[in-house]
Amino acid sequence: MNQKNVDRIKLKDKEIILIGTVHVSKNSVKLVDEIIKKEKPDTVGVELCENRYKSLNSKKKYENTKITKIMKEGKTYLFLANLLLAGFQKRIGEDLKIKPGAEMIQAIKAGKNASADIVLLDRDIQVTLKRALRKMGFFEKFRILFSLIYGVIFSEKMEREVIEQLEEKDMITQMMEEFGREVPSVKTVLIDERDIYIANKILTSKGKKMVAVVGAGHVEGIKKHLKKKENIGPLEKIPKGSKWVKTIAYSIPAIFIGIIIYGFLHHKSIELTFTMLLYWFLINGTLSAIGAILALAHPLTIISAFIAAPFTSLNPTIGAGIVAGLVEAKVREPRVKDIQNLNQITNMRGFYENRVSRILLVAAFANMGSAIGTFAALPYLLSLI
Repeated sequence: MNQKNVDRIKLKDKEIILIGTVHVSKNSVKLVDEIIKKEKPDTVGVELCENRYKSLNSKKKYENTKITKIMKEGKTYLFLANLLLAGFQKRIGEDLKIKPGAEMIQAIKAGKNASADIVLLDRDIQVTLKRALRKMGFFEKFRILFSLIYGVIFSEKMEREVIEQLEEKDMITQMMEEFGREVPSVKTVLIDERDIYIANKILTSKGKKMVAVVGAGHVEGIKKHLKKKENIGPLEKIPKGSKWVKTIAYSIPAIFIGIIIYGFLHHKSIELTFTMLLYWFLINGTLSAIGAILALAHPLTIISAFIAAPFTSLNPTIGAGIVAGLVEAKVREPRVKDIQNLNQITNMRGFYENRVSRILLVAAFANMGSAIGTFAALPYLLSLI
């Protein structure tokens, strides 16, 4: 890594030294330390929020995790994605023998040694993740989860040269643009909005000279938004859930009942009605059970997913995954070490061996199976009429 990853920006009343880093690079750590010692800034800003800062410094960040609460609040996919991303980054860090986020910790340490004020520049991670979740469509959530799982399963050990290449700004920008094309709504929340937020925090921070340490992928966006202050109030709010999702969820029971009634009135056949109910039960239950099987659930959990799915699909307030997850948590109760070792998971085997993460996989996969079963069963029932 060299000085081309450092931008010196002079504004009317402030000088900003913007350092673009990679979160798992020893060169990034070294550069950050050297720049802060050399520049002796009034302020050092880092791309962290309060929660992420505590997470980097805490070895017990998951010990207060309540798995049942996560499932009941509909945060299963969010928590799984967080674990998958953290595990992937941790594995890269282990390959390079460096702790993820080490350059941010070093920036804070060097800043304190230089008697500089420390500013956490990033938006609260919970706000960012919740905004991303609310803006994602139904299939986008599945696509991202499967992409993350695929990456954990099939990504091989990365060579040092490959990681160091990620420090090239144009490569990072290209990656972000590709990600934006794949999932534009998420890219807006994870990248664009944070560029605006971080730039605004830099502009409003005290001091005449500031060193700002950010991920390389944010540099160009931050530079663009440093030209003027913007209102970040709306970016700190969590939008309401999509009305379309709720409409579809509450429409399914009505559609199902309508199909059953229409079939009975059209054919005057109780036998057909029972056949339609049977197929609804079998299709929905079987696919949810298959999801539980893929998560290596306990046999009782698989049975519960099979039985619950046909009924929960007609109830928008509860999913088959919640039922399956709660049963799995009951028959394979998480141990203290499972919670303590959540941040040590770096591969798919670890996800299956840890009882907490496996409960989340069970809940997610059972839900997916039930959802697929619902959308497969309704057209099939129509074909029977």
